[in-house]
Amino acid sequence: MLIEFRVKNFRSLRDEQVLSLVASKDKALQNTHTLNTSVNAVPSLLRCAVVYGANASGKSNLIKALQYMRDVVVESATAIQPGQPYGVQAFRLDPESAAQPSEFEVTFLLDGVRYQYGFSMNTKRILSEHLLVYKAFKPQRWFERYLDADTGKDVYEFSSSLKGPKTVWEGATRPNALFLSMAVQLNSELLRPVFDWFTNQLVIVNELSRLNPQVSIQKLQQAENRRAICNFLSAADISIADIDVVTRKVPGQALHFDLAAGKTEVRTEEVEEHQLRFHHVTEKGDAVFEIGDESSGTRNLLFLSGPVLDILTKDITLVIDELDTSLHTLLVRELVNLFHTPEVNTGGAQLIFSTHDTSLLDAPDLLRRDQIWLVEKDRDQASQLVALVEFSPRKNEALERGYLMGRYGGVPFINSAFGLKH
Repeated sequence: MLIEFRVKNFRSLRDEQVLSLVASKDKALQNTHTLNTSVNAVPSLLRCAVVYGANASGKSNLIKALQYMRDVVVESATAIQPGQPYGVQAFRLDPESAAQPSEFEVTFLLDGVRYQYGFSMNTKRILSEHLLVYKAFKPQRWFERYLDADTGKDVYEFSSSLKGPKTVWEGATRPNALFLSMAVQLNSELLRPVFDWFTNQLVIVNELSRLNPQVSIQKLQQAENRRAICNFLSAADISIADIDVVTRKVPGQALHFDLAAGKTEVRTEEVEEHQLRFHHVTEKGDAVFEIGDESSGTRNLLFLSGPVLDILTKDITLVIDELDTSLHTLLVRELVNLFHTPEVNTGGAQLIFSTHDTSLLDAPDLLRRDQIWLVEKDRDQASQLVALVEFSPRKNEALERGYLMGRYGGVPFINSAFGLKH
């Protein structure tokens, strides 16, 4: 479970911004909207968090920052070549920030243990890296890495709690690779859970990373999962009674690597093609539709349903940019409600999403005050992330009206002459 994400000097996020999933002491909707961690330092975490902001305010950059951190962890030891630069973008609207490193840090809970991992980097290399592990109240600093300005070399400090051939891992870590990633590649069992959290338990969906529709298609081929998906769509007021998957073999091409020859060749062979048939039932009759006949909202919800239903049974944090894109507000509410239903969300999954849908703010029992975050740009065009609770809204305050009036920030300033020609 994600506890906190920190980022500094990444794209429009110039100053350090902190997204926290730690629940406040508010007792409202506590049994459904929060997770009891049984950890004294972090007693309760939020199941969901929503980020609001005007277009170009920086809310998408917040999600891109988390995605970028994940990608560096996953790929730095394997996909990044020696000397290869990174495409990380610092805040470029002032020279001082542009010359400074970008910084990332996450704190998460895994199997009752709190981990705090972070690093700083520029386009050329990793500049610092650290991991703190809270198996008790006092943290263990398993390792710390920093660049010595005088020698131009990395300096490592290790805790005795980190077992294994640390000097071997250190020697294998390139300047442009993370120690965490390299150590895991060299079979560090103690660091493996941290690496796996990024690869398996942090799922990010945005313009750069879409959900694979094959996950939903595979689940539709299983009777129990097909029924669960149909129930999910029905709960969202979509009149789909059943979905058939017709599979057939068609001519296709596949890539094969010849290990002996050391080359890749394209072979013609049969591949599986899946055709979806949607059975709609109404009071006046029923009909079968092809997937092209369905709305984009229905298609998006369908392809979202498979991964979501899988995520809800696992300790996974799902992050979605602009959840309301092609989804009606009622569908968004239904999706959020799934994460807030303990009988459905059996794995302790979390949902973090950005949206423009202000109707969610006052939807009955949908969101707690501490689940709402706002992003806006200051005069320097730097994005600022602010929790709604910092504005101390009254218990029965009309949040949507207050937000649209600019009481909490996060809305665009529209010139009265916008779009008018004289």
